Amino acid sequence: MAERIMYVQLKTGYDVDRGPAWITRVRFSKSWRTAYFRDRTLGRVAGYAHANHDSNFFDVETGDEYWISGPKRNRTDGRYGNAQPSIDADVLDEYQAFLAGAPLPGRESG
Repeated sequence: MAERIMYVQLKTGYDVDRGPAWITRVRFSKSWRTAYFRDRTLGRVAGYAHANHDSNFFDVETGDEYWISGPKRNRTDGRYGNAQPSIDADVLDEYQAFLAGAPLPGRESG
């Protein structure tokens, strides 16, 4: 299973990019159609935008919608807002190294 440090934002129940967001570790299935984030199983949304929330994954149990993408060095991860995500303690050192110019784990070659 592939594992990546990703930007994850909850879209359901929040206006545009105002939902809580995290820099966190996400595991992906071999097909990349399923993501595992904390204790949630997220399925990939068919098509680009779903239910006007601009989500690309949804919680298979609750239906809550999420946006998952790679983090950006300039910290402009939210597409329409400027709120900063919380950073999980277990990824903090790797994320700070990434902000300083190092590749993310699993992305050394691109």
